[in-house]
Amino acid sequence: MTHKQIRILVCGGSGFIGTNLIETLLKYKNYKIFNIDKISYCSIPNNFKNYKNNKNYYFYKLDIKEIKKIQKIIKKNNISVVINLANDSHVDKSIEDPYNFILNNIKSNLKFIDFLSNLQIKKEGVGVHYIHLSTDEVYGDYKKKPNNENDKLEPNSPYSVSKAAIEIILNSYNKTFGFKYLILRTCNQFGKFQFPEKFIPTIINSIKNDKKIPLYGDGLNKREWMHVDILSSIIYKIIKKKIFNKKKIINVGSGKIFTNKEIIKKIINIFNKKFNKNFSEKKIDHVHDRPGHDKHYSINNEVLKKLNINKNFDMDIYLQKTIRWYIQNEKWIKHTKKKYNGKRQGLI
Repeated sequence: MTHKQIRILVCGGSGFIGTNLIETLLKYKNYKIFNIDKISYCSIPNNFKNYKNNKNYYFYKLDIKEIKKIQKIIKKNNISVVINLANDSHVDKSIEDPYNFILNNIKSNLKFIDFLSNLQIKKEGVGVHYIHLSTDEVYGDYKKKPNNENDKLEPNSPYSVSKAAIEIILNSYNKTFGFKYLILRTCNQFGKFQFPEKFIPTIINSIKNDKKIPLYGDGLNKREWMHVDILSSIIYKIIKKKIFNKKKIINVGSGKIFTNKEIIKKIINIFNKKFNKNFSEKKIDHVHDRPGHDKHYSINNEVLKKLNINKNFDMDIYLQKTIRWYIQNEKWIKHTKKKYNGKRQGLI
């Protein structure tokens, strides 16, 4: 892309991934970012963000279903890229209330996709490139080899079903109306501002407070992990290199696969060696497993590598970086306690 100003609409930009992505994009002076977010219990308020007063950052408290208001923002500001992160992503909550969870995720996204497609048909938004964030969970449990972009979708939780359904809707709009998009199927993310109910923050805060660490089942479920700064840099490169014109789906994985128990032991080891703790592995508390808990996710990363936009990282170094952030940002932890009491979400 040229050095002219690139105007990006980030939907759900006050969530964990959105907050970190916007921070990365605003490092480049030719990027102007418009964040729309309905603000839920796990959103990050602007007063916690170091870019809240950046002249290239604009925030609108909006749901992606508020189409008329979003249309005005796109037209008025000549938006060229739309990145959609606006989904509820809590698996346990999706199990607790599957009907409403699936319905809300699909309805809000369908309305938004239909709106963007109509803009293209009317030639009013033909220059808008659409990037949709999905998940490796749409592939379902690991079979014989890592999943590639052409593999069949076999989601097993209400959350991953809703994500797969949105992908199928996108495909239908492409085939029927010529709607152009890029889906990024990402592995598990971690980093600063992740809400304490999630796995890695739960481990960190448990060790900080000398409490037992809850571990589902036998703890042998395998997940692929990536630091959110790495994902943000990949999305930046996709925009810079116009890769959304070349692919419809890209797996965004790291190849760094660990069991849940291994992740807990890694974090305990880092705390004990780098942060002067003396935390015992005996405080790992095996709790009742999640219903339908997939054993293993693994995605084929070859497309990402061939595009030369992937980035390697040291898991232990980035875990240490994340631990340090949670230790130093007690104000954020106190804020989250107003909306999260530390109890397990979803079914027990």
